[in-house]
Amino acid sequence: MKGWLHEPHEPVSANGDALAITHGAGSNCEAPLLRALAEAFCDAGLWVLRYDLPYRQLRPHGPPFPAQAARDRAGIVAAAAAVREFGTRHVYLSGSSYGGRQTSMAAADDASLADALLLLSYPLHAPGKPDQPRTQHFGQLRTPVLFAHGSRDPFGSPEEMRAALPLIPARSELEIVQGAPHGLPPKVAMHLASYFVQFTAR
Repeated sequence: MKGWLHEPHEPVSANGDALAITHGAGSNCEAPLLRALAEAFCDAGLWVLRYDLPYRQLRPHGPPFPAQAARDRAGIVAAAAAVREFGTRHVYLSGSSYGGRQTSMAAADDASLADALLLLSYPLHAPGKPDQPRTQHFGQLRTPVLFAHGSRDPFGSPEEMRAALPLIPARSELEIVQGAPHGLPPKVAMHLASYFVQFTAR
């Protein structure tokens, strides 16, 4: 597995929680948003692993291959297992766009994989194709999930996201980042980390 492990920042002590976070289709674990989120969650006392999905470990550039998505989900399962050594209390999983979709699908397959999910810029449908929603697995999600989504995201409007959430039987919430496109700005990291910590405490 290729990635970076971040320790909780002093003077905050580790709280027994850990987060594994991954990237979108055209990116990698060095994405500015992932780096900012890692720092923000470390400030909150979490161990954080930001990691590359298997397709990115094999190729430095280019999109994932749909036929090999199961291999990427296996990488997510491996990341969850890796941070469980540090997440003695809770293990959380997060992903941006494609990484978030595959993370949610892995959690739908195994509810014990994580205690909660943070899905960033979930690609609800391809731009211009709202009649082809990527929600087939939502009915099997038993893991609490917080979606963070830009108000100008062409992969799903706020209204479309709100309409999709009731398909999930687990507790779910949607945080809209006003003015953001597909791909959230790093400056929202502190807010999202704080919101997620509150979400998981409820």
